[in-house]
Amino acid sequence: MSTSVSPRSRTITLILACLLFVLGLGGLHRFYTGKIISGIIQLITAGGFFIWQIIDIIRIIMGSYEDAQSREVSEW
Repeated sequence: MSTSVSPRSRTITLILACLLFVLGLGGLHRFYTGKIISGIIQLITAGGFFIWQIIDIIRIIMGSYEDAQSREVSEW
């Protein structure tokens, strides 16, 4: 478990993750949190065929999602 908190907003991360279901764009939350390579993969594969995206959404809601520097994205 990481000891530092990310400066990224959990609310914005969650909204960007949910855009897959609205606009068909997966992985935008990963770009926002600095995970560029996996963001590109999710964008190309529609959020890892929805499964990877849903797992990320659950992790964001639970407060266990981390940014590219392994800092928790926990502040709403």
